[in-house]
Amino acid sequence: MSGVGPDFLATSRSAVGLLRDPAVAAAWDSPSALPEFSVAGLAGHLAYQILAVPDALSAPPPNEPVIGLLDHYGRVEWIDGGLDADINVRIRDGGARIAAEGPAALAARTAAVLDELEDSLATAPERAVHMPIWGDWSLSLDDLLVTRMMELAVHSDDLAVSVGVATPELPPSAVETVVSLLSRLAVRRHGPTAVLRALSRAERAPSSITAF
Repeated sequence: MSGVGPDFLATSRSAVGLLRDPAVAAAWDSPSALPEFSVAGLAGHLAYQILAVPDALSAPPPNEPVIGLLDHYGRVEWIDGGLDADINVRIRDGGARIAAEGPAALAARTAAVLDELEDSLATAPERAVHMPIWGDWSLSLDDLLVTRMMELAVHSDDLAVSVGVATPELPPSAVETVVSLLSRLAVRRHGPTAVLRALSRAERAPSSITAF
């Protein structure tokens, strides 16, 4: 199994547990904490972070060059796209389509895919992988799983807040991986001094060091 595989699986199991929470089904058609996302659409987007991995694993080795994580986030369109940017509209629409089967079916399908990933990741070699939404580049399998872990962690919090339940706890090593990525992205966006002050000096902290 890849180096971050166990943490990805643990983070995914946590997300599936949240998808199964009765509070999610009860609020299914309500607005979420994210603009223009219903609870259903947000749940679908959360599930997608797991559902998309098998296709990446089963696809032939990509021809697109492998780049690093920070280069990846420097190229994705959704970060600097506004709420109504085409890429972000497509992301929301995709979440809604995935969720169209309803809360119970979505949770069951995601759990079944996760069961399959437990086996396939155990024997998957470290290799390059590509997702069509990215563009003309690939990532290592480990880096793909880190991107999914970050999405799972962030959107689990979004979904939990949306339905009024506690945010699921993640393994410390998974939290470290996600926070490390977000910290590096925050430094890229705001500069090292702003991040240093935000983490160490309340009296000089900037108003925001969000990664996105």
